[in-house]
Amino acid sequence: MALYKIVPKNPYYFWSVMSLVMQAISAQDEKLAQTMFLPLAERMVEKMVKEEKIEAEAEVQLYFMILQRLGKCVEALEVIRGPLGEKLTSELQSRETKCMMLYQRLQQWPECNALAHKLLLKNPDDWQFYPAYFDSLFHLIDQTWSPPEEGEHCSEGAVHHTVAEVVRFVEQRIKGEDGKDSRSLRGPYLARLELMHRLRERGCPEESQLGDPLELMVQFFGKFGDKPCCITDLQIYLHLLSSEHRVQFINRLSEAVPLREQGEEGFTFPEDTKALQRHLCVCQLSRALGLQHSLDVDGKLRLITELKAHYRHGLKFGKNALKTELQFSDMYCLMAAHVYIDLWKETGDENMVWQCLGMLQEGLSNSSSNAQFKLLLLLLFCHLGAFEPVVDLYSSLDAKHVQHDTIGFLLTRYAGSLGQFAAASQSCNFSLRFFHSNQKDTSEYIIQAYKYGAFEKIPEFIALRNRLNQSLHFAQVRTERMLLDLFLEADIVLSLEESVKAMSLSAEEDDIPWDNMRDNRDLTVFTSWDPKERKLTDEHRRRSVEEESVWLRYRSLTLRLLAHLAGLAHAPSQKNSEIATENGVSDKSSILSSLLSQLNQTLQTAAQLAEKHIQYPLLGPPSTRLAPALSNGSCQCQAAALQLSVNLQELETVGLDESLELQTQICNSFKSLVVQLQEILNKCKGDLLEMKDSTLKTWPSLLENLIFFVETVCIVLWMASYCAKILRPLKTSLQKKKKKKKDTNTAQPLVVCGFQELSGSLQDLLTEALEHIKGQETGITALKLASLTLEGYKQDEASFMKDAMDKVQSSYLRSLQEVGDLLKKRAETIKSLKI
Repeated sequence: MALYKIVPKNPYYFWSVMSLVMQAISAQDEKLAQTMFLPLAERMVEKMVKEEKIEAEAEVQLYFMILQRLGKCVEALEVIRGPLGEKLTSELQSRETKCMMLYQRLQQWPECNALAHKLLLKNPDDWQFYPAYFDSLFHLIDQTWSPPEEGEHCSEGAVHHTVAEVVRFVEQRIKGEDGKDSRSLRGPYLARLELMHRLRERGCPEESQLGDPLELMVQFFGKFGDKPCCITDLQIYLHLLSSEHRVQFINRLSEAVPLREQGEEGFTFPEDTKALQRHLCVCQLSRALGLQHSLDVDGKLRLITELKAHYRHGLKFGKNALKTELQFSDMYCLMAAHVYIDLWKETGDENMVWQCLGMLQEGLSNSSSNAQFKLLLLLLFCHLGAFEPVVDLYSSLDAKHVQHDTIGFLLTRYAGSLGQFAAASQSCNFSLRFFHSNQKDTSEYIIQAYKYGAFEKIPEFIALRNRLNQSLHFAQVRTERMLLDLFLEADIVLSLEESVKAMSLSAEEDDIPWDNMRDNRDLTVFTSWDPKERKLTDEHRRRSVEEESVWLRYRSLTLRLLAHLAGLAHAPSQKNSEIATENGVSDKSSILSSLLSQLNQTLQTAAQLAEKHIQYPLLGPPSTRLAPALSNGSCQCQAAALQLSVNLQELETVGLDESLELQTQICNSFKSLVVQLQEILNKCKGDLLEMKDSTLKTWPSLLENLIFFVETVCIVLWMASYCAKILRPLKTSLQKKKKKKKDTNTAQPLVVCGFQELSGSLQDLLTEALEHIKGQETGITALKLASLTLEGYKQDEASFMKDAMDKVQSSYLRSLQEVGDLLKKRAETIKSLKI
């Protein structure tokens, strides 16, 4: 306002108004926003309205925003319909859209119906108004509304308050399209199907007035079947067909597809791209109706052969296409890949997945910009445990801005769990760079919005910033990145204490917004034509978020407990309880018990979740590492190691003289940890890659178990290091006491013997693990994939399949090498455990 007083220009005045709105948005107390900030902002704008000083559209938009936030819909409607509303010109039909929204909020259904009817007369293809038109009709029917005997129905004009009137209106729009010489508009035809769907939902007999759904969809296909959008248009109305009419429907559509070109394999092919698109749409609808899924194995294999033939034939239409353009027949290739996946899941035959990878790689070689090929390749490689080819595939997707949040989970879920630590670090950086720049970027957007008067965009930018700050993916990546850095560097490059300090990690503070967590993942990123019963459900989504949250909580608590462990190394001796309390050590003890209690509670919740054995569709959300981590015992072993810090703290306080029972307890814990680690290592044993009957078989679960072993060993070693720091001064102190008393007993305290035994056992375990890794490297290298004869495949098909196998083999070797290198470094740290 000070600026406005010096230079009385509207923008400066409205900046101060917007600042009040911003205070209302960010206010913790909603009552304060509604009773102080927003009413003050409203009065400031009203003053300008009365003085007729409103000049720009942005000022009207701001006034509208304030009234909306105050819930003053009637006043907002008056503004929009009055002279101020005439300034809303930057967006097409801005006034009408705002009026429609307010009518719906005020439940003024006659006005809503009349306005929608009026706008659809102007543009029958404007879909946004059809739902409002139908919604208002059914609300009027439910309210048994009838028009007044005299005068207009309402301020917006005539109201269609019966189903018959609405049916007639839709049929008239269709008749108008049928009579046109130019291309018909899709809107009215889709509106008829939408109205039929709604009438059936309500059980209205008038549904029959619209006709037979099969005939209507055949008619729609006849008009728009050569458009790629035909499948997405019809897919949502396929439930209108009865199950016995589905085959008849596909047969009717097939008759309408001109396939006149004869091929070598007995198939007939389309002569142009329009016929190709029609045939492709029939195939897509057939899959969406579940007809492809109901085929037996031989039927599916014949279907794949046909789809591949159509794909390769269709490539001739895109010979002159640019590298960045997609091929007309790409969707045949993708569908063939989906059928291969069906066979893989049904039969367990891994040969199907190799053929699928080969098919997708062939597709990518002809259409290098096809994101769907890349996404599916990325997913399949991850499922096979091969992370090496995935980073390049993700990079080539060239994900922009918010996509790092919406699709980044496809990469980061497998980043740390497949042993490629350098690539995992890079993957986390992809996402973290975006999240960290978000704060700076959104502040810049808000400044620009102020500068140019785009006030209505400012709350959107704030909402975006909050959405990203509260992102589940952001919390996951941050936590996993810090854990990864600790596993790779703590006590190798820097000590655990220095590593924790460098990360500014605090055991006391939990900066994850658990109550406001947002799941921003795009779980529909994969193109899919599966029938409704095979698609991702809301229950799947809910379960997935629950599972992700529990796993994140477990990892976050593990990280905080490690930070606490690092802090304990610097804590003063607890023998003098008063001094200890002054230094905050007793507080540290309560933090430790609280964190351990939360960890045990989380593990109980996780065990209950794992018992449900939730299975998601392959193209849905990936399962977390929760179930395998529990089944192989790594969660329990890590928790037991962290729990040991309580006993060690107690031992530090009591000393070695009078703590025989406690020492026995600690020694038993040492032995238990070794047994648990041995069990985890045993679950890693077996061949990761093996050749069976000229087919390459993968065992990615063994690789995942090996990573769990590595992580658990790291945590046990850090606990052992903390134990050594406690035992050294205690042992020295005991020896001094013995010298004073001239005690000739040279027997070591029980806990010292137990610790030395633990160090030796850990060394043996790491040696065993390294031998296993070396054996696997030798075995995988010995698999001569180049000499593999893939009989029954064309040369180019075999070449693409071998390429996929080579990538998996190379990735496994890389993973084993990185895991082996890390374990060798960890084995070196055991030497420092001597006391």
